[in-house]
Amino acid sequence: MSTAKIDPREFLKRLPLFNDVSPDELGQIAASTKEIHVPKGGVIFTRGDPCDGFHIVIYGQVKLGFTSMQGDEKVVEIIGGGQSFGEALMFMEKPYIVNAQALADSLLLYISAHAVFTELDRNPKFARRMLAGLSRRLHGLISDVEAYSLRSASQRVIGYLLKEDPHGDSGHVTLQVSKKLLASRLNLTPEHFSRVLHDLVARQLIDVRGREVVILDIERLRNYEG
Repeated sequence: MSTAKIDPREFLKRLPLFNDVSPDELGQIAASTKEIHVPKGGVIFTRGDPCDGFHIVIYGQVKLGFTSMQGDEKVVEIIGGGQSFGEALMFMEKPYIVNAQALADSLLLYISAHAVFTELDRNPKFARRMLAGLSRRLHGLISDVEAYSLRSASQRVIGYLLKEDPHGDSGHVTLQVSKKLLASRLNLTPEHFSRVLHDLVARQLIDVRGREVVILDIERLRNYEG
């Protein structure tokens, strides 16, 4: 992994959140950022740590999750390049409620709460963009709860595959994380997840080659009720 320093301004200006920030103001925000290199498996923060800013992933993957009372890990979200996490708790001034761990060698930018609050006071458009981002995250979480409550295991797995290849253009989906982690993300046990894949393979809807899933019949897959 490269150890060369990046210019935070070059990355931040490409994000929708900072589209309306002037170069001088972007420079002030960038001056308050911290570049964090995290090796695969490295812990970024743990549940209960104070949250006084938020992170943006430049490259790599970050797993957000927690451990249940029974000792099982529950994956809440998997964050990839260009995505952010931690904004809501930063505004609430609450400690982290999940653990964050790098799934691959990752480069993050940490933006301090002070820099964010200063820009919010100055720029109403920035405030609206921040609210829009938080609203999208909330909508996604509500959709997850709906899926876990109302959809069958097969429908959850199919929904994930269709989301990764929404138009069926490629017919191929590469699982970016292990099947165990993906099962947890879909609120399934690894065994149940494997059974669903085997059933979809047996019905000739997909083919599984390691982490590569080939969609054989996109229309039948979309209409399969499980």
